This record gives sequence, C-alpha cells and structure tokens, in this order.
Amino acid sequence: MTLDPQVQGLLEQFQAMGLKDFCDMSVEEARQTLALFIQLEGDAEDVAEVKDLEVPGPGGDIPVRAYRVSGEARPIIVYYHGGGFVLGDIEVADKPCRQLANASDCHVVSVDYRLAPEAKAPAGAEDCYAATAWVAEHASELGGDGRLAVSGDSAGGNLAAVVPLMARERGGPDIALQILLYPIVDAVNESSSRSENGEGYLLTQASMRWFEDHYLNGADVDASDLRVSPLHGDLSGLPPAIVVTAGYDPLRDEGNAYAAKLKEAGVPTVHLQNPGMIHGFMWLGGAIGHTAGVYEEVGQHARETLGAVKA
Repeated sequence: MTLDPQVQGLLEQFQAMGLKDFCDMSVEEARQTLALFIQLEGDAEDVAEVKDLEVPGPGGDIPVRAYRVSGEARPIIVYYHGGGFVLGDIEVADKPCRQLANASDCHVVSVDYRLAPEAKAPAGAEDCYAATAWVAEHASELGGDGRLAVSGDSAGGNLAAVVPLMARERGGPDIALQILLYPIVDAVNESSSRSENGEGYLLTQASMRWFEDHYLNGADVDASDLRVSPLHGDLSGLPPAIVVTAGYDPLRDEGNAYAAKLKEAGVPTVHLQNPGMIHGFMWLGGAIGHTAGVYEEVGQHARETLGAVKA
C-alpha cells in the first residue's frame, strides 16, 4: 500500500500546524477542534430542502436534520455522525449528508444523538434506534417511499451496524441497507491495524482508547455488549451492507473482519477498500480528491440495492 499523495500532504500540514492528538485535549477542546474539519469537507452541495426537527428519544428529544433531494418519494437513509461517541454533531455532518443524499438519490435524516462522557454507552445506540424507528413511522411525512437504510462513519459506522441488530431483536423497523464507513465494531480486542496505523495517520491508537474510555468507563454495559462490539454478534439475517475501509486506518482490520463475517453469514456485502486512505477521509473531500469517487461508488451501490433511480 502507498499513502495517497494528497493525504500525505494533508498530514504534513497538520504536523506543521502542531495539531494535537485528541487524547491530549479536553473534551470541549476536542469538540471545537473537530468542528474545524468542516473547512476541509469541500463545498456544501445543494439539495431540494433541509429541515431541522426534534424526535422523541429515551433521554429526551433528539435533534435531527432532514435532507430531501427532490419532491418525489425516495428511500430514506438515516445517518449517524462519527466522532468517537464523544465529538461531532449534525453541523459537522452537514456537508457529508448532502453529498450522500445526492450520490444515492435518497433523502437523508441525520441524527444528533447523545454524546459521552455526559451520556455513556449505550445511550448513543438507543438514541439512534429510537430516531430510526421514528423515521420509519413518519417516512411519508419526510418524503420517504417506505425503503429505509442506515449509514454512519467511524463511531457512526458502529451505530449503523448496531441499529440493524437491535431492529432484528426488537421486531423492527425494517432496514433494507446498512452503509458502514470505516466503522468501529470491536472494543474487546485490539487488531494489528490499531498498532500498525496507531501513530501518524490522524486517528491514533491513544485517541481510540481515550474515546472508548469516555464512552465505556462507568457505563451500564461493557465492551462485549453487542451495542458496542457488533463484530461479536450473530450477523445472520441482517440487511445488505456496504462496508468502506481505509488502508492506513487503525480500524481497518476490524472493518475488514466485519465485511468478511457479514459475507459468511449470508448477508450480501459490498466491501470498498481504499488502500491509500486514512481514517476520516469521507469528511476530507475538500482536500482529498479520492473522496468524491467513493461517495459516487457508495451511492451507486445504494441505488442498486434500494432500487432508487438517480435523475
């Protein structure tokens, strides 16, 4: 594998700026730093309509942002942002959600779930499940045609893997597709890529432990709970999946393992490997040209699975 030259240049810029590791920041400083990445996401794509709403959740109302690509009925993708369960919000995920909506020709609903350390595991998963169930019940009001997908990146990829497991166990809602962008799926074991790519590629092994400590330390569940580590669950009967991984990502091996286990369980799975990319590259489209093509590839596979037709 060779690191993409644009990625290499970006990492050198971060180093020159003296960008600190997240684990060396306070939670508030880390949240403010992640918000700065909006500048690296590129231009905000136009969609037909954007509306902010609140939906009921187990810990109070959950803010969501609904994107419509047109006035026509479309499948809906419920999106959960990344940020290690500690950082991020619907503002940081705004441009990626617009890009996903246009690439897939699907409406998107972005979920602003509760974050750690204020809300420990499994609060984020329970919020995302509740919001997804609400979207399913109110699909027609949101322009949906009844077909529902889930998606997320990193910690959001974990939640997009967990929600279908919860839906299977709880009798719904019906989910037709899961789109997992470099997901966290195993908090029990540390794969070789966590150490191999643990320094120098934006997301570090130390920061992964920092995130997991905030999410799990003092939580009602431990690392082995399937709402934290879905890799250790029975994956049979889950909806088709698109799994995106990056070669220089600490999470590469567990994402690869999840894609393989889905296939072994008989789940139709498209695995899009990106050998020259780092963790978070789907949020770096303003600096990394490769990102746009991956959105198009994800969108194409989503349209094929959901039966959506791009105008």
